[in-house]
Amino acid sequence: MVVKEFTVDLNQPLVFQVGHLEEHYQEWVHQPIVSKEGPRFFANDTMEFLTRTKWWAVPVIWLPVVCWLFAKSIRMGHTIQEVILMALFGVFVWTFIEYALHRFLFHIETKSYWSNTAHYLIHGCHHKHPMDSLRLVFPPAGAAIICVPFWNVVAFFASPSTTPALFAGGLLGYVMYDCTHYYLHHGQPSKDPAKHLKRYHLSHHFRIQDKGFGITSSLWDAVFGTLPSSNIVAKLS
Repeated sequence: MVVKEFTVDLNQPLVFQVGHLEEHYQEWVHQPIVSKEGPRFFANDTMEFLTRTKWWAVPVIWLPVVCWLFAKSIRMGHTIQEVILMALFGVFVWTFIEYALHRFLFHIETKSYWSNTAHYLIHGCHHKHPMDSLRLVFPPAGAAIICVPFWNVVAFFASPSTTPALFAGGLLGYVMYDCTHYYLHHGQPSKDPAKHLKRYHLSHHFRIQDKGFGITSSLWDAVFGTLPSSNIVAKLS
């Protein structure tokens, strides 16, 4: 008895289709379709709307929050110099979180219906449609939900007066990450380091997808041995 493989219909909402690919999902999702017009995710218009985000929404929404949190630590007795140091530390920690999430969560291998579906929503859609400009940054509603456990983790390790500034540093790192990610896909940098970073990231999409997990830098790829070959990166010049 021959079982016919499931075929995804790109003209229909995708989210509840991709799970049916089962063990073939990983191969399918890593064969990118280069088009600035992204696919439809859901038949429901409200759910579809929530998956689409303009890049500028990220700094517009989150930078005021960052500033308010910095000001809160200052009002609680910290100097501007201390807040700057805490902000830099928060940004640094974010670079590791960025790498770890991308490598160990966003690139987890899935086979079952619901794990494929979840993976596609989290990151698979970006690899399948890497130039979809409305699904490059994280939707603010989702980011707000994720902020809660991150805040609780920072508050557990830090004091009440340092928690706002440390969290704001991490949040600033996230804003830099999302804006950088959008620029690497849709900007046209003419000089390094931005030009190199664009080649570096596109090599992750189109050459070797199990290397080059850093977005804002290659620091943690170098530390953990996931740097792509310089020859592979250079081919995208």
